[in-house]
Amino acid sequence: MKRTNIDTRELEIEDISFIKPVTKVVKGGNIRRFSALVVVGDKNGHVGVGLGKAKEVPEAIRKGKEDALKNMIEVRLDENNSIPHDITGKNTGASVLLKRAPQGTGVIAGGPARAVCELAGIKNIRTKSLGSNNKRNVVLATIDALSQLKGPEEVAKLRGKSVEEVLG
Repeated sequence: MKRTNIDTRELEIEDISFIKPVTKVVKGGNIRRFSALVVVGDKNGHVGVGLGKAKEVPEAIRKGKEDALKNMIEVRLDENNSIPHDITGKNTGASVLLKRAPQGTGVIAGGPARAVCELAGIKNIRTKSLGSNNKRNVVLATIDALSQLKGPEEVAKLRGKSVEEVLG
C-alpha cells in the first residue's frame, strides 16, 4: 500500500462506514465497547480507511479518523474522473470488482464501496461486490483495488516501451 504525505487540513471530509457495539462477557458482567470504521478523503485522489475502538462512540470515531489519516493512499484517476483500468481487490472473504466507466455514468456501487469511491474523487465507476458482504472487508478490498491502479506511464516503464506503444 502506497502511503502519501499530504496536508491533513484538506481532509475534512469523512464518512463513518459503520459503528458496531462489541460486548465482552466477564465474571462481573458485560463490558460494552464500540468499533467504528471511518473513511477519510479529500475528493481529489487521496483516500484512507481506519478502525477505531473505544468505550464511547465519539472516541472510537476520533481514533478511526486518526488511523485513516495514517493509512492514506493516492488514487490514479483518468480524464473522466474514473479509474484508468478495471481491477479486482481482495480482503479475506470479500472481493470487489472495479470497472472504469464513461463520462456521465456516475458512481454505481454498494454502500461500503460507494463511500470509498466518492471520497477518493471518483465520479464515474461501476463496482460489484463479490463474496462476503462484511462492510469492513468490502471497504478494505476496495482500498486494495485502488492501491493497485497503475497509470500508462508506470505500465510503459515496466514493459520497457513508450507510452504511445502501450496506449496503441
